[in-house]
Amino acid sequence: MNNSTLLNKARAFCEQRGARFTPLREKVYEILLGKHGPMGAYELLDALKETESSAKPATVYRALDFLLEFGFIHRLESTNAFVACHHFGCNHPVQFLICDSCGDVAEIQSQGLQSTLDKQAQEHGFSVTTQTIEAHGLCADCQKAEQSAVQEAQ
Repeated sequence: MNNSTLLNKARAFCEQRGARFTPLREKVYEILLGKHGPMGAYELLDALKETESSAKPATVYRALDFLLEFGFIHRLESTNAFVACHHFGCNHPVQFLICDSCGDVAEIQSQGLQSTLDKQAQEHGFSVTTQTIEAHGLCADCQKAEQSAVQEAQ
């Protein structure tokens, strides 16, 4: 789904729920959609200031809170950054593969992992309401680059 389609979907999603998808909220979401990777709040602020010179940190944080609440974005706890969600509107468990070299983030959905967690939680009398798992490592491209560097050094 392209960014324009996702923005239209987000507008309709908010309209159906009686929520205001303000131009500023839309712009923050659009910036995250265009990034194709995680962004910190101050990085977002810098990008936003290119078109909204009066933007302040509180402005960005309010927009991020709204976008998180409606599931348009995810917060990466381990890096304190945000990424766009491309399939909002459904309650889904989230798992991220985060490359420690290039910073790329892949969102995956492992139903087996969710089932195992739900089963173990149930055994402990616990009810899982949300689930986010972040796995750090190296993406395929960075692994190849690292292998090439090792081979060149030999």
